Amino acid sequence: MNIELVELTREYKEQLFEMLTEWKNDIIVNHTNRSPWKIWAHDFHEFDHYIQSLNTKEDTDNGWVPDTTLFCLDKDRNIFVGAVNIRHYLNAELLKTGGHIGDGIRPSERRKGYATAMIALALDECRKLGIDKVLMCCSKDNIGSAKSIINNGGVLENEVEEDGHIEQRYWIQL
Repeated sequence: MNIELVELTREYKEQLFEMLTEWKNDIIVNHTNRSPWKIWAHDFHEFDHYIQSLNTKEDTDNGWVPDTTLFCLDKDRNIFVGAVNIRHYLNAELLKTGGHIGDGIRPSERRKGYATAMIALALDECRKLGIDKVLMCCSKDNIGSAKSIINNGGVLENEVEEDGHIEQRYWIQL
């Protein structure tokens, strides 16, 4: 597996459109989740605005904290296989259920080991930000996400019920 996390630039417009179009269709048909949420916050067809909106530089009124959104590039195939959103620190809401890292793999690339590898790269980015203990959360029924978190050293702290579903909270010591 030859992957890296990259910032979105014009160079990757085609890869972004291909991945998000596939993913959006899967969301509509199979009602899968939209993690990481940040890649869905704006219309990717408005590409210049989309690029500008990916990273939050400071706290906002709507609860966003400074964050960095990166895309997982399979360098051998030159395609995006997933994305991560790294929150630089946690506010009360993120501490409860959001965590430091939101991640997702496009539907056609799931169950191939990309999530585990992508999270490992995201943890390296967390280290660069000076984060020494990372919180990751996932829905209790998302067994694949839980396995990817555990494979990266995640230890289940507890489960929190929110809006009728259960979120698991895992800590990873860096």
